[in-house]
Amino acid sequence: MAELIPIIQLGNPILRQKASLIDNVQSEVVKNLIEDLLVTVARSNGVGIAAPQIAESYRLFIVASRPNPRYPNAPEMKPTAMINPKIIGHSTEMIKGWEGCLSVPGVRGLVPRYQKIQVEYTDRNGELQQQELTDFVARIFQHEYDHLEGIVFVDRLESTQDMMTEQEYQQRIVNNL
Repeated sequence: MAELIPIIQLGNPILRQKASLIDNVQSEVVKNLIEDLLVTVARSNGVGIAAPQIAESYRLFIVASRPNPRYPNAPEMKPTAMINPKIIGHSTEMIKGWEGCLSVPGVRGLVPRYQKIQVEYTDRNGELQQQELTDFVARIFQHEYDHLEGIVFVDRLESTQDMMTEQEYQQRIVNNL
C-alpha cells in the first residue's frame, strides 16, 4: 500500500548523486515507488517530486502541477510519473521564476529555466512518450530532472540575492499577485 515517505533534506549525499536508469519499468518495486511518490507529493503540497528525494536513487519523478498553498497559481494537471526522462530539445529563451524544493525547506530562489522543452520519458505503462512542455510545467520538469543529475535549485541561482525565505516569499510574492 502506498505511503507517505520522509523527504530527505539538503546535505544528504543521495541528493548529490546521479540517479540510476530503471531497467524494468513494470517491476513491482517501480510500481510501488510511483505510488509512494504520488502520495508523498500530494501530502507535501509539492508540484513535483523525484525518487532521490525519498532516498531512492532512480531516474523517476512525478510532475503534479496543481494549485496548493505553496503554489496557489499552478496550473491543474493529472499527476504524471516519468521514468528515465530526457530533455531532447529546448527553446533558446530562458525565464527566471521562483522555485522551492521539498528537500530545501523554507527557502525560495529565482531560477533561470528554459521556457519551452521537448521531453521524452517512459510512462508507468511502459510506453515511450514525447511531449512539449511550457512555462510552469516545463519548470517543474527541469527542476525534477536536476534531482536525477544530483543538482538542487540553489545550484542554479545566478546570485544569492535571488533567494528569500518561504515566509517572505508568501508575504511578498504570493500575497501580491
